[in-house]
Amino acid sequence: MVNGDSGAGSVPPPVDAELRAALAAAGVTAREPVTPEGLAAWQARDAATRPRPGPAQLRDGGRFEVAELRAPGPAGAPEVRLVSARPAGAGGPLPLLYYLHGGGMVTGNAWSVLPRLLRELAEPLGLAVVSVEYRLAPGAPYPAAVEDGYAGLLRVAERAAELGVDAGRIVLGGKSAGGGLAAALALLTRDRGGPVPAGQLLLSPMLDDRDRTFSTHQLAGHDTWDRTSNATAWRALLGERYGAADLPPYAAPARATDLSGLAPAYVEVGSAETFRDEAVAYADAIWRAGGSAELHVWPGAFHGFDTFAPGAAVSRDARETRVRWLHRLLAG
Repeated sequence: MVNGDSGAGSVPPPVDAELRAALAAAGVTAREPVTPEGLAAWQARDAATRPRPGPAQLRDGGRFEVAELRAPGPAGAPEVRLVSARPAGAGGPLPLLYYLHGGGMVTGNAWSVLPRLLRELAEPLGLAVVSVEYRLAPGAPYPAAVEDGYAGLLRVAERAAELGVDAGRIVLGGKSAGGGLAAALALLTRDRGGPVPAGQLLLSPMLDDRDRTFSTHQLAGHDTWDRTSNATAWRALLGERYGAADLPPYAAPARATDLSGLAPAYVEVGSAETFRDEAVAYADAIWRAGGSAELHVWPGAFHGFDTFAPGAAVSRDARETRVRWLHRLLAG
């Protein structure tokens, strides 16, 4: 059973031993939940402590080429900032990973995710990466983030030749909130007749505002991002529309009733993760619509497992599997 609140009080799945040891070494068992009252302070701490490498640092001594771009924003909104990066000296046109960062829709930035993306995906696969600096809630509630993502995607597709990327091999990707935004962007560009992506890389995606799955109750108080933090983030994003019956799928992709005509998806989540059941349900809905999805549920993995413990065996397996999927997708 995926939906329903019967997970309340259930024993959570065991956490992988290496991952558990990494949390213990960091002095973390479960993060203190983010509440509406504590959101502003949490955002301030994140902004002060999250790395924000500049172009010189991202170039890594000439290993990568990096440039900052601007795209016309949605109507009445400011320009969208983008960070473009690629392995130095790589010929073109390169396939492109168009990436939306995580952070619960309320924190994060386009720069902090790039070092890992460049090292783990761009370099081994010969990929270009564009990371999107979308506006954050609650200062910029829905539809700001997904509209920023769409505006940037239009700009990149229009300037593909100039940027040295292949407009026919753009993969929409993201992790956590960014995974949810990538899924929403795939729906939005399909429905608007915009650029057609080659794939969707959805890593622990934040898809469902309703917080009603078995796993969101089962992992309450246990996962590093639990249902209290999740509800706080969704309220910040949706404001008065939080919980509305007619919420569009571009706000919460799990609300979509039509998942046909979407690019192939890679969906990844942990077995000990709040988002487990909504991610599994989303892959299943793609299959039911006649689409292509590759689903991986990593045993014993909590939210953000490969960030907390990059050297753990399950983290290495997850990285290698993403690379293999992207290689197959882009070589086909």
